[in-house]
Amino acid sequence: MESESEMVAFPLLLTPIESNYRACTIPYRFPSDNPKKPTPTELQWINLFLNSIPSFKKRAESDPTVPDAPVRAEKFAQRYGDVLEDFKKDPESHGGPPDCILLCRMREIILRELGFIDIFKKVKDEENAKAISLFKDVVQLNDAIEDEPKRLENLVRGIFAGNIFDLGSAELAEVFSKDGMSFLASCQNLVPRPWVIDDLDSFKVKWSKKSWKKVVIFVDNSGADIILGILPFARELLRHGTQVVLAANDMPSINDVTYTELIEIIAKLKDENGQLMGVNTANLLIANSGNDLPVIDLTRVSQVLAYLASDADLVVLEGMGRGIETNLYAQFKCDSLKIGMVKHPEVAQFLGGRLYDCVFKYNEAVS
Repeated sequence: MESESEMVAFPLLLTPIESNYRACTIPYRFPSDNPKKPTPTELQWINLFLNSIPSFKKRAESDPTVPDAPVRAEKFAQRYGDVLEDFKKDPESHGGPPDCILLCRMREIILRELGFIDIFKKVKDEENAKAISLFKDVVQLNDAIEDEPKRLENLVRGIFAGNIFDLGSAELAEVFSKDGMSFLASCQNLVPRPWVIDDLDSFKVKWSKKSWKKVVIFVDNSGADIILGILPFARELLRHGTQVVLAANDMPSINDVTYTELIEIIAKLKDENGQLMGVNTANLLIANSGNDLPVIDLTRVSQVLAYLASDADLVVLEGMGRGIETNLYAQFKCDSLKIGMVKHPEVAQFLGGRLYDCVFKYNEAVS
């Protein structure tokens, strides 16, 4: 993890940041709530994290890089469970009151202290290999659509379909372990539009009128998400002459793709001329975001990313953790797009939508 001193605020956040930015979308509590008593929303989210412990424990038990993994996995389950029960008794324990960032951070801290650095490594590698073998077909299907607005919508549907591969959701981890995910079937089976937040039509208009000079995309999961969802979309932007910066996590967390993994993936997808299916990649940059969680607080990013992003005119936050749970209402000095699938019933309830509904929130620059 980057040292504390190296982290800076994302330069495109609307200023003053103190009054304009909060890194959690769903308020777990209000100032009038009793600080010593957990709120109903806190309890709901603490229980969501409690329910995910068995799937994390199962991954940890089979981590081949950790000696006596089953014993340590049991310790993880016990310790993280105890922390969550502490929050129920006293929300101010462990640096609380809890929000989604603190709940994720505590889980990662305990895993790492016990020697578990990347418990999803095996499944990430398998999914990346599968998705890499499908990349060409997915890109060819998109390229065959001559009508530009239709092609754009197809690319967006691909992002949603890819975003289903999320092992942080207990329900999806279960589905996934049964039969894996069929990417093309997922594209066809998205909930019908209008989605719970649906600015796709205004984005299509903007897309046809204007080419952004530089786009920063905060990416999410490994496998189909990055390879069949985000990369075909990024490639389309490159075709338009846009510079694309893909910002990926510094450290492993759940099945999110890391900076080093993303460099490897793109190296495998490029042909001998360094192109992505015929598209020049000179304008494609991969940045280490400095982040180590499946959610992100944009007041803390790496200096490298801050430097690369300073002149971007579109910011994209993809996935439920970054785009919905922490930054849905984040305001930027440039155009922004939050895109992700709703994979927790608690988020669906907050948004007034359905489980597996889609969020496509496009905002023009706040002047």
